[in-house]
Amino acid sequence: MSAGPGELEAILGHAFTDRSLLRRAVTHRSAPCAVDGHDYQRLEFLGDHILGAIIATMVFHDHEEASEGELSRRYARLVANQTLGDIALELGLDRFVVVGPHEKKGGMRRNASILADVIEALIGAIYLDAGYAAAETFVRRCWQTRLHQEGGSGRDDKTRLQEWALKQGLALPEYRLIDMIGPAHAPLITVEVHVEGFAGIKASERTRRAAEQLAARTFLMDVPQ
Repeated sequence: MSAGPGELEAILGHAFTDRSLLRRAVTHRSAPCAVDGHDYQRLEFLGDHILGAIIATMVFHDHEEASEGELSRRYARLVANQTLGDIALELGLDRFVVVGPHEKKGGMRRNASILADVIEALIGAIYLDAGYAAAETFVRRCWQTRLHQEGGSGRDDKTRLQEWALKQGLALPEYRLIDMIGPAHAPLITVEVHVEGFAGIKASERTRRAAEQLAARTFLMDVPQ
């Protein structure tokens, strides 16, 4: 791991009894140490299914009046690779991913798909190390805010803004990167959304996608729906 296991355990909120599970969960198959199946793929398989069960339960209990279709939309967004990748970046998990030298130079440790795999593998590792309740505690902590941010329509803020602009007969919104400050593993990214005829709205978050969503949401708060 690029950083110490103790630091990763602090981020996860779980001290491993078997740290070999932790090491395997962050090891990509391209890494020199990934021999004899010692990479995250099997743990990812397990974690994917455990995450699914936990998220389905959270959505079911948190939205008691929702139809099956709405529950499915909410569930799909919460377990999407983009959501998992964003959460992994927010936690700074990219610093711990072990990849091969070529992949490291290519920036693969920040690849959204790989990060999604890693966070699923870590969920699987926590489950094997300490059981379902420990895995659930981690998932609830990291997904709880997003659970309540999900709109009943299943549309995110960028989609809502795009639909609003089209209804007004305006061009599609444009998002521009304004600034990126801080360390490479956890930058603060500022973007600005431009809508025809309106002043630009800036927003800052830890990932570009999150910043764009916040900019769109801020814009929508100031216009009639």
